[in-house]
Parts: sequence; structure tokens; C-alpha cells
Amino acid sequence: MSHDILSKLKLHGDLADLLANVEMIVPESREHLLEITFMGNENDHVEVAYEVAGKGFFVEVNVARCKNGAAVNYTEEYMRRRDPEAMVIADDGPTDKTRYLDRYGKEFTDTRAETFAWLKDQKKLIVLPFMSGDKEKGYPTVLVAPANAGFFVTGLADLQGFIPAGELAAGFEPVAAIYLAPPFRHTHFNGKQVVVHNRLENMHELFSYNLYPGPSAKKGVYGILLSIGEKEGWTTLHSSAVRLITPYDNHYVIMHEGASGGGKSEMTQPIHREPDGRVVMATNTITDEKIMIELPDTCILQPVTDDMALAHPKLQNTSGKLVIEDAEAGWFLRVDHLKTYGTEPFLEKLTINPPEPLIFLNIDGKVDSTLLIWEHTMDAPGKPCPNPRVIMPRHFIEDTVNEPVEVDVRSFGVRTPPSTAKKPNYGVIGMIHILPPALGWLWRLVAPRGHSNPSIVTTEGLSSEGVGSYWPFATGKMVTQANLLLELIQNTPRTRYVLMPNQYIGAYHVGFKPEWIVREYIARRGSVQFRPDQVSASRCPILGLSPNSLRVSGQEIPKGLLHVEDQVEVGPEGYDAGAKILVDFFQQELKQFYTPELMPLGKKIIDICMSNGTVEDYQAVLDL
Repeated sequence: MSHDILSKLKLHGDLADLLANVEMIVPESREHLLEITFMGNENDHVEVAYEVAGKGFFVEVNVARCKNGAAVNYTEEYMRRRDPEAMVIADDGPTDKTRYLDRYGKEFTDTRAETFAWLKDQKKLIVLPFMSGDKEKGYPTVLVAPANAGFFVTGLADLQGFIPAGELAAGFEPVAAIYLAPPFRHTHFNGKQVVVHNRLENMHELFSYNLYPGPSAKKGVYGILLSIGEKEGWTTLHSSAVRLITPYDNHYVIMHEGASGGGKSEMTQPIHREPDGRVVMATNTITDEKIMIELPDTCILQPVTDDMALAHPKLQNTSGKLVIEDAEAGWFLRVDHLKTYGTEPFLEKLTINPPEPLIFLNIDGKVDSTLLIWEHTMDAPGKPCPNPRVIMPRHFIEDTVNEPVEVDVRSFGVRTPPSTAKKPNYGVIGMIHILPPALGWLWRLVAPRGHSNPSIVTTEGLSSEGVGSYWPFATGKMVTQANLLLELIQNTPRTRYVLMPNQYIGAYHVGFKPEWIVREYIARRGSVQFRPDQVSASRCPILGLSPNSLRVSGQEIPKGLLHVEDQVEVGPEGYDAGAKILVDFFQQELKQFYTPELMPLGKKIIDICMSNGTVEDYQAVLDL
């Protein structure tokens, strides 16, 4: 097997030397991947462990074979979420990210050599060939992992797709490689998640020194695509997308962007209902008053992407709308919002009785039991892990769209905290704001990570994920990505922009209801273009325009959910205090983009924000 595969691979340098000196396991099918996950069919429980100097035989992960898949549970709470500081850059190419030399005080050369030596010592390695991005127009990539990390390999194969051993064509020449060496987390990096990008002339190397797939199998591949796109002049957008079919059989495509936890996965999910079919649109955090709405006939949802949307030049056409397709073969679905049976029947049914066993992370599962996605692993007694996940191959989900689509609206989501006059905060964003293209660009530059983020290890308060909300995964220059985003907006004038919060609107808890309700509204309306008398400039200019009223399925949305200053619990003064937090944050974050490399148009837009310009100023500077 190893000799046959090697003859088909066109390898160079250290990758060629490594694979020539080990026994390779190249998965032949997804069934074979699941067998590898449990290190043979006879194992129902696997401890993924490594010899670590000073720690002995250290167990990183426990994997249990359940009836519906593999329950993957990390022995450390820290490993159950992505560390946003995981990435470092080893090469001397252009970057605004932390370099390996700066963080660790030495070049990566020795650690790189030690990694290859450790992999060779394993004698047997799993080698997974796949295409980063589109399976036909993508970029040849290979994962090299120790033989006992089968769950990680299977998870990556479900996320990115893979080429079975029997289908690997001769001449497969990787332009990117991922090397997995988990014990280095302890021996070299003080227990931290670390992912090292090393951008060589003809090879993008990614060294993954941890077993959580978020920073490497997921966002690491994203970083590879962004790095390639930066060289070629295109980008991969951090977004979900859904094609809605209205009750009147019209098609409408919404692409939803935002930082981690900003509602991307939720945009493709059905709205959550009460047992009687009604929807709790908002709950007052002071009085517990509930605002209910009835949506008896909702749109059909056809998911397009969940997290990564290719905006490759080969996809674009002359329509004036942005054209995208999914950059992934599977979706990393967070299920922290599922607390009990019946919350999301479609996903519950799919995970309880999937077409094939699934990979579950941070969910309690015992050998031979049926794993239930609302039974989350406990970080501590009474404290469930906030980041339970299931890796879902997209072809397991009905009605997914497998061809490129034209985007009608690009929405942006942000997690917002409760905000009142007594405790003002930045949760003053109404249910929907219509953004001029210039403001659409600014929100993507700043990309607030927002309130109570469940996906990553972070602190409370406002922080930024930066350009496009994908900056944590990018390896290059912020200003380069900012220019690419602005050029994309200029080149797609018929795609429009809106802003939507989740979690809180002023004093009201809303969860993800704003995006679920608004998508129904704009899909049925067929547009986010309003007459001048239907909208007004938001009290806070960076929020663009606010609808004066909104009627969904014959029901009027309370004005306080559209204009937060009208809530009695907030009022104009509370609103202004919260808006100032947001504006100050924007002005602070935008300073770093104001460099000689930024496009002149970009400088004009930032100037408007810095001088507290009006909505009309933003409309005029980029009138598409």
C-alpha cells in the first residue's frame, strides 16, 4: 500500500523524506476512517495518549464508540474550545501576526526538525490526501498524523473531504501539508494550543500541536485558503449562506457573516418554536414579559455554506451580485443552544439516527449508548461545556445547494449584551439595520466578537476578530485583506448589506430570533431597498438606517426592537451611552488599517468614522 501510494504522490523535501521512511495508512473509505478512529473494529473505547517527559503516559482524549458515532472528550477543560492566540508564523514573509521568533525567542527550525523526527519515530502514520476548498478547483493538501489520532483524521475528512486511496490519481502534488504532533503542546508550548504556519515558496506547512480540530483541521485549512487567496487576489468569506424558497416560490439568498458565535450556523437552521407553534421573539430581562409572534408558513431553507464561502474569481459573473460556493465538505455545528429534547427536531433526528456514524465533541457519550446532543460534557459539576460540537458531512443534510449561488444580501451578526439606562452597554443594535456599502465594509473590518462567546477561550467585553471576521485565521497583512474586501464590495454592486444582533436588544433577550424573523421578512419582501419614508437614519450613524416599522406575517414588530432608544428601560440617554462604547471601539480598531497601503477609498470611509460622520456621508462616499 505505502509503495503504491508513494508512486502516485509527487512529493518534495522533508515531506517526501518523511513518508519514504514510515508505514502509511491511507484511508480507503469513510468506513475505513471509522475503523481507524477506534484503532480496529474490536475497540469500543480508545485513549488517545502520548509519552510526555515529566508527565508520563498522558491521556489527551477519550473516544467512546456510541451507536450513532464517536464521543470525543478531552481530559482538559482548556482543550474544549479554540484558543484565539493559537496561531504563530514561522516564516519571514509579510504578516501582521505574531512570529514564532517573537513569541518563543528562537527560530522555528529546531522545533520543525524535532517534529519530523517525532513523526518518523511513530513508524506508522495516517496520511489523508484532500483538496482545500473546492474539490475540483481546490488546492491539493495532505494531512500527516500519528496512527492513534484517527478521530482527528476522520473529523478533518468530514470537514474538508478526502480522496480515498483507490481514487488517488497519479501526480497528486500537495501545495499544503498539515503535520499533527500533539505531545509538543506539553514539551514545547507549556500546554497551550499552538498552530504554526510556515509559508514556503511552493508549500504551505501547518504544524498542529494540539488535538482540538478548531485551530487546525477547521481554521488551519481556512488559513491555508486565505494565504493562497492573498497571493492570487481573492478571499474566502467567514460566512454561512442559505437559499430561501418563500411561500410564493421565490428564491432569495442570504449570506450571514460575523465573528465566532455571530449566528452563522443558526442562519441555516429552522426557527425555534414553543409547543403551541408560536415563537418567543423577545423576553424582557426586567419584567419577564414575553413578546410572541406567529409564523405559520415559513420559508424552505436550503443551506449553501455553514462557515466558509469561496469567493473565487472563477465563480464571479456579470450579474453584479457576489457569487459563492461552499469551501467545505462538512460543518462544525455547535449545539450549546440545545438543552433538552424537542428544541430542534430536524438536527436531533439526524444525529440520533444518522446515515453513518458521526464525530461528536464535548458531548457525554458512553460505549454502546445513543449519544444525545443536548447532554453536554461537564466542565465542572453543574457547569456544562459551552462548546459542544458535531461534525456533520454536508451531504447528510437534505436540500443542501451544491452549486454556486448569487447572493442577494450579505448580513452581519454580532453578539450583544443586555443594555439599559441603569447599566448601559453596546446592546443597542435594533433587529435589523440597512447598511450602506461603506458601512458594510467597516463592520467587516472591525468584526466585534461580542458578548459571551461560547466558541473560544476569551475574556468578557468587546474584542475584535478583525478583517472579515476571519482575521484570527489569516497569515498575512490586515491591510491587504481590507483592500480585498473593499474591492469585492465595489465589484458586486447589486448585493446589499444589513446588520443583525443576537442575544439581546436593549433590555430584551432575543437569542437568534432577529435573524430568523428578519430572514423571513426580507425573503418575502424580495429586497432590502426601502423608500425614503420607510427608513430613518439610526441615532448611532455606524448602524446605518433603521426601518420605521416592520410587519411580518401580518404582525407588527414592536418599535422598541427596531429603535432601541424607544424602549422605556433604555431611553435616549442609555442608548447614547451604549452607542458611545460601540463607536469608541470602532474608532480604536480602525486606526490600525490607516496605512499607506490602504486604498484611497478606504481611507475616506475611515475618515468619516473618525470624524463622527453621518449616515448620508457613508451613503455618498460609496454609492453603488
